[in-house]
Amino acid sequence: MVFWVFGYGSLVWNPGFEYDEKVIGFIKDYRRVFDLACIDHRGTPEDPARTCTLEHIEGAVCWGAAYCVRGSPEKERAAMQYLERRECEYDQKTLVDFFKV
Repeated sequence: MVFWVFGYGSLVWNPGFEYDEKVIGFIKDYRRVFDLACIDHRGTPEDPARTCTLEHIEGAVCWGAAYCVRGSPEKERAAMQYLERRECEYDQKTLVDFFKV
């Protein structure tokens, strides 16, 4: 099994899960914006913190890092569970084309 995660914000410097390969590159038609009000670990309901999210914009380019998790379904599940707990947006799974440099 192979599972890829695209990191475009804090995951670029601190993915927080076990991975087998890191590749620098970009995705097309998305841009990084700081408009997600996060209250789980970066803010509070009274004072939410702004964090990165992706916005679909035709022609845009978003640079980041893709992390490859190889092995078993358990290893993939552990990475996904970590992301769902840590990151506000990783409850949405979207397939994108990644272009490596």
